[in-house]
Amino acid sequence: MEITKIMCATDFSEGSAHALPYAVDMAKRYGAKLYIVHVIYDVAQTTGWYVPHVSMDEIYRDIETAAKAELDKCFIDEMRGFKDIEKVVLKGTPYAEITRFAAEQAIDIIVLATHGRKGFDRMLFGSTAEQVVRYAPCPVLSVRLPNH
Repeated sequence: MEITKIMCATDFSEGSAHALPYAVDMAKRYGAKLYIVHVIYDVAQTTGWYVPHVSMDEIYRDIETAAKAELDKCFIDEMRGFKDIEKVVLKGTPYAEITRFAAEQAIDIIVLATHGRKGFDRMLFGSTAEQVVRYAPCPVLSVRLPNH
């Protein structure tokens, strides 16, 4: 088995912060490239609601800028000493974008947290991790928080 590309999907939750060290450790051990991917949830695409594009485009631009800044500052300690990394922000339905990116980039394994959304959001949108496991073109390592 050869692992050259690892993706760690993050929603900046506590679970994602717990999953990242697994991805970093695997990338170091295999000498693999690490992709840290965040997906901005595209509400208009999911709901089918009409949303004025001028205002939504501005909102998504702001969200994307904030997400890129969060990727840069969020995982500094975990990334110390690791060079082969690419940070990516996508827009769409998280599981669909994660699996699409994995297929396009020929990712060898995806690492993600089992719990991100809670309460009503989880009931309404379902589990991203569950959908990624179901549709991913490669193996998926799902990491649980210790207290779950």
